Amino acid sequence: MPTNLLQPDELADFERRSTTILGETKLVYRAGTGPAVIILAEMPGISPHVARFARWVRDAGFAVYMPSLFGTDGAVPTAGEGAAVFRRACVSAEFRALAAGASSPVTLWLRGLARIAHGECGGPGVGAVGMCFTGNFALTMMLEPSMLAPVVCQPSLPLNDPAGLEISDQELGEIAERLERENLSVLAYRFSGDVFCRAERFAAYSRALGPHFDGRVLPDPEPASQPRPPFFREHVPAPHSVVTVDLVDREGEPTLRARDEIIAFFHQRLGSVRS
Repeated sequence: MPTNLLQPDELADFERRSTTILGETKLVYRAGTGPAVIILAEMPGISPHVARFARWVRDAGFAVYMPSLFGTDGAVPTAGEGAAVFRRACVSAEFRALAAGASSPVTLWLRGLARIAHGECGGPGVGAVGMCFTGNFALTMMLEPSMLAPVVCQPSLPLNDPAGLEISDQELGEIAERLERENLSVLAYRFSGDVFCRAERFAAYSRALGPHFDGRVLPDPEPASQPRPPFFREHVPAPHSVVTVDLVDREGEPTLRARDEIIAFFHQRLGSVRS
């Protein structure tokens, strides 16, 4: 596993697949064996930090599927390059960055990926982790019956409404009914001082999903706990990325414990055989 997370990652240990769903083709990085877990990268793309988390999940006994949704795969973009990726995503027809009350169209494609992954890997179902820009996507994917273990990390959309949810009331109601009917849960994380995913958003999830929303708030790590990539230093000054950039890989740290909780959640819901 690469140790310098501020250098580009060639992702050489992942199989690259061109995957067409609903007439749209995207590159998907796949690795590992076991039940499927879909890793949805945060802004500005599949960074070395995102790939590290995917490898942790893979090494815990899961088949990881990591779709390329934006940015340059494996890159550590400059602050300007990352901002350009963000601007393009905000105006893309695939994403709804600013408006509450509706899901991003790309979630239909992701639900199709969940069906494919479940068909290939078997087991009781599929897990997913969404982060930041893609945070809520893991919840919307619960509209796909094979999705059993959604993890929502620092969901940041819609950007202009701290209490808004990037999903329609009808879809949210269907998911709430499914969670109750099948006794499932949504695991979610945010930092206490996060300015992009604030307490109002977790409160809205809690009202909508009740006890099936397991929202966990972590203390902010020390600012100088580790170097941060240029995009985050310039545009995301406060702790934000629970399992990637702001994860402190040291025994006893809350973020490392969160990583282990997520993996345990997948074991509980999906089962696995450790490699």
